[in-house]
Amino acid sequence: MAPVLSLRGIEKSYGAVAALKGIDLDIERGEVLALCGDNGAGKSSLVRIISGAQEPSAGTILLDGEPVSFRSPQDALAKGIATIYQDLALAPRLSIVQNVFMGAELTRPLLPFLHVLDKRRMEERARGYLSRLSVAVEDMHRPVERLSGGQRQAVAISRALHWNAQVVIMDEPTAALGVKETALVLDLIRKLHAEGRTVVLISHNMADVTAVATRVAILKSGRKVIDRPVAGLDADSLAHMVMTGKEI
Repeated sequence: MAPVLSLRGIEKSYGAVAALKGIDLDIERGEVLALCGDNGAGKSSLVRIISGAQEPSAGTILLDGEPVSFRSPQDALAKGIATIYQDLALAPRLSIVQNVFMGAELTRPLLPFLHVLDKRRMEERARGYLSRLSVAVEDMHRPVERLSGGQRQAVAISRALHWNAQVVIMDEPTAALGVKETALVLDLIRKLHAEGRTVVLISHNMADVTAVATRVAILKSGRKVIDRPVAGLDADSLAHMVMTGKEI
């Protein structure tokens, strides 16, 4: 079976600056792939290409073995690839339900020519998504700005579940979170993995990577220098590999 997503010879240049240099990467179904590297390694450029925010300067993207191009993040999402950025892109003053269904609201017919929002069904489904992630929130109409960091991540993931995303890209999901909230987010990743969804985790926190990732790809100066299973690595050895770009 073909990888869910394959990158072949991906390059990205910004003027005279080459941010990515011939990246080949297979992302397998159901794995948690950590994408690591120092600042300037090319992680952000690669994520922007996978998520549809930018087009590569050269190279090919294969989705389920077939060539594909993403015209926008919405196009990538419609094809099953959801990206959850560090700022989560949530509307803080809107409710949990409104954030989960933003741009994809459910409706019901009121008259043959008139449809209205199906608020009850959206609330039930939003609660169901959070339940699948083992996150309990009593008031589904609570503004997102009143949720904890971990709960906000759960809302963003719930939106990806609503779109039935098979690949969920999480950009620094535990940045600026405390110990308790970090544990909740790592558990969310485990839940996605248990459902058979593919997670791409971008993180500078090597302890998080060794806790949840099954494989790690390390970039350095725009090139992929290491691609290996996480099993057998601890946070210190992984950090050394990121710094040097060499296997231990």
